[in-house]
Amino acid sequence: MKFKAMYQEIVKKGLDADIRSKKEIEELLKKKKQAFEKLTPAEKECFDAETLTNPFADTRILNGSPEADIASVIVGIDVDEAELLLVDRLREKGLAIDLAISHHPAGCAYAKFYDVMDLQVDAFIKEGVSCTLSENLLKERKAQVERRVHAANHQRPVDIARWLKLNFLCMHTPCDNLAYQHLKKLLEKEKPSTVGAIITLLRTIPEYHYAAKNNNAPMIEIGSSASRCSRIHLEFTGGTEGPQDIYDKLAAQGVDTIIAMHQSEEHFKKCKDANINVVIASHIASDNLGVNLMLDYLEGKEKMKVYEFGGFHRCIRSGKKA
Repeated sequence: MKFKAMYQEIVKKGLDADIRSKKEIEELLKKKKQAFEKLTPAEKECFDAETLTNPFADTRILNGSPEADIASVIVGIDVDEAELLLVDRLREKGLAIDLAISHHPAGCAYAKFYDVMDLQVDAFIKEGVSCTLSENLLKERKAQVERRVHAANHQRPVDIARWLKLNFLCMHTPCDNLAYQHLKKLLEKEKPSTVGAIITLLRTIPEYHYAAKNNNAPMIEIGSSASRCSRIHLEFTGGTEGPQDIYDKLAAQGVDTIIAMHQSEEHFKKCKDANINVVIASHIASDNLGVNLMLDYLEGKEKMKVYEFGGFHRCIRSGKKA
């Protein structure tokens, strides 16, 4: 598969699994194009043209030729300088690796990854929170993340990939979308009635079973195994944690349980104040779920060799180990 074709398939699959409708995404891209057309020539020179066709700011080709043939990939949840140096060493030792893939964004994809947080508004609206309230709460949280990310040294791993002549890609929200939809369908099918039943259900998923074997099992953060649940809200996509003040609004709409990949201390306290049960599914295991689902899809298009590193463990939906 060509590098660019793989990237396009990742974006396509992410769109298919997005919580927003096709019409909503088309409108979003249309507004991006209209904004681009109003820019000055100098501003257009610095415009990220990928945003005209790809709504996922945290998913990009970071280095390499789009026309490169990709037959083998090495995949990590986090791929930074050390991992890329390892790839170079492995290639020196004779291992054929055509592409390094990171789940978490790097380079330009990290610099503006907070733009994907906007889809959280749609998640809150689906729970019954008003559009205006959702937007206002998210606006401040997004600004917090932007201030933090703006100061980072975004290009370090990309510079390493450039010097080592490594093809390098990151795929974040498209994979998180897949994990969200997979778990949502499972919850709708099984209808767990207690928090303990959620934990039991999660541990039937290969990625969480593997995490449990390595002391990182899903855990109950607020509530108990016997705590009843009837309306579950998934925090599995949207870049990072949303606004802290959303939880009492969700509780007012009947949400009694949150399943999150991870949660800060401040978000934990707000959930406790709102009397919402919280299950932490395990961050890296949840990321593994989304990445594995994406790789299953890509390998369905064209077979390739997949190597693991950087916290990634390959699980295939058939139950076989790669």
